[in-house]
Amino acid sequence: MAKLKLKAGSRPPWVGLAAAVWVEIAAGNAYNFPLYSSALKSVLGFSQQQITILGVANDMGESFGLLPGLACNKFPPWFVLLVGVLACFLGYGVIWLAVSQTITGLPFWVLWIALVVAANSNAWFGTAVLVTNMRNFPLSRGTVSGILKGYAGISAAVYTVLYSTLLEQSTSKLLLFLALGLPVICLAMMCFIRPCTPPSGEDSSVHVHFVFTQASSVLLAIYLLTLTVIYDMLSLSYAVSYVLLAIVLIFLLSPLGIPVKMTLFRANAETLTPLAGSREHLAGGEGGSTPADPLLSPSSSALNLGSFFESEYASDVETLLAVGEGAVKKKRRPRRGEDFKFHEAFIKADFWLLWVVYFLGVGSGVTVLNNLAQIGVAFGLENTTILLSLFSFCNFAGRLGSGALSEHFVRTRTIPRTFWMTCTLIVMVLAFVLFALALTGTLYVSTALLGICYGFQYSLVVPTVSELFGLRHFGVIYSFMLIGNPVGALLFSVLLAGNVYDAEASKQGSSTCLGPECFRLTFLVLAGICGLGSILSIFLTIRTRPVYQMLYSSGSFRLPQASDH
Repeated sequence: MAKLKLKAGSRPPWVGLAAAVWVEIAAGNAYNFPLYSSALKSVLGFSQQQITILGVANDMGESFGLLPGLACNKFPPWFVLLVGVLACFLGYGVIWLAVSQTITGLPFWVLWIALVVAANSNAWFGTAVLVTNMRNFPLSRGTVSGILKGYAGISAAVYTVLYSTLLEQSTSKLLLFLALGLPVICLAMMCFIRPCTPPSGEDSSVHVHFVFTQASSVLLAIYLLTLTVIYDMLSLSYAVSYVLLAIVLIFLLSPLGIPVKMTLFRANAETLTPLAGSREHLAGGEGGSTPADPLLSPSSSALNLGSFFESEYASDVETLLAVGEGAVKKKRRPRRGEDFKFHEAFIKADFWLLWVVYFLGVGSGVTVLNNLAQIGVAFGLENTTILLSLFSFCNFAGRLGSGALSEHFVRTRTIPRTFWMTCTLIVMVLAFVLFALALTGTLYVSTALLGICYGFQYSLVVPTVSELFGLRHFGVIYSFMLIGNPVGALLFSVLLAGNVYDAEASKQGSSTCLGPECFRLTFLVLAGICGLGSILSIFLTIRTRPVYQMLYSSGSFRLPQASDH
């Protein structure tokens, strides 16, 4: 692979992060399936069983990220995004042709494949921006992953508001927007998402910038939740609706205020020093320091981080030549915390422990998410919009909060991020028991708890993978972890929840099941599954504690001593 050139300067990483926000919103397009699934059923005459199968296709496409992960190590980010643009255009384009009846008589299997392709654009969009920004901000991995995953989680609310206002609740217009609008947005952001010289992790303004971005996303989430309630209770004019929608766009543009501020107040921006060991730092330091200035020389861990960026795309041929000349020692197997290749990580016990814990936690959460509307109806709700919005908001809060919370405690107490996985799995056991008991007033509480825990689980796996197995092959390793999502949806949602629901509905002599019995057995089984996940997560936390003590013993992230791997 050709060596990628890093964009120098203190502003480009923040410009890339602001652009990534828009791409992450586009990467949440799979959340729109509930908005157009009813049209697939009514216009095309599909049965509920067929709609469920299409739902599985949606989950499969969204979570199959092995190819994007591999591509991130072979090609620049713009190429990965371009593949996602093509998948989005082709997949949703075919579905729009069918729903708008521009083309009639398309076989079911064609639409199934089209939905897999369309939803798979999420993986290309999300992997490209996540891998690039994790490498651009290597000292703030938890914070960055929490921000990006948070925006992806809240994208469902953004699409709901857009569907209710600009698209006039038209399924055909929604699908046309997904087929044309999202590719245009990602093409516009493509040139801003690129590998950059990381900003200094020691400068306080970096922390301030992250706090500003997190605060903007929280305000956006609260605003979207408020809009959902307003639209549900009031009938607004088009003019008012467009004004409210414009405020959403302002919130989405707010992260761009960071590089704008750095441009306007250049004197402050110039005081920022690039990350020690980076190309910009080393280039600027040539001839500027001497052996007599030990206090000004970068630390060994900083040099290791710099060597990571310098050698990330080095060819194996160069390494072999260096071995032959005696410049370096022969390769050894990497230790946890160093850079693993996929096949090296694949045979590690920690890899599979993390995958199983993620599969059990996220698989249980996605089961409730996929059946939340039916759960609301079974519990006697006439309108499940508020329930869906509550889950979406709490999911966002969990994603964003997991990054900030785990980042704080891993730096101050070297507490592994997997510890928070254990905590959320225990809370999920409580939430599922509350669901099963069906006590008065507990439906919304259980939904909120589950949404927060689901967001925690979904977001925590991102920095955990990068810390245990390195950033060099992070894309493909993380993408394999995501396979737990569709596997969980298939086992727990389709085979477990679907069969239990149909069995209870048949007892009532109807296709719609009413009462807590519709999901009680499912909830109890899921509670047991989360209990098993919490036990395995405890083992994983004990095993990885030494790794985090090594990485964060100084209070900030540092790479392990340079290996010959």
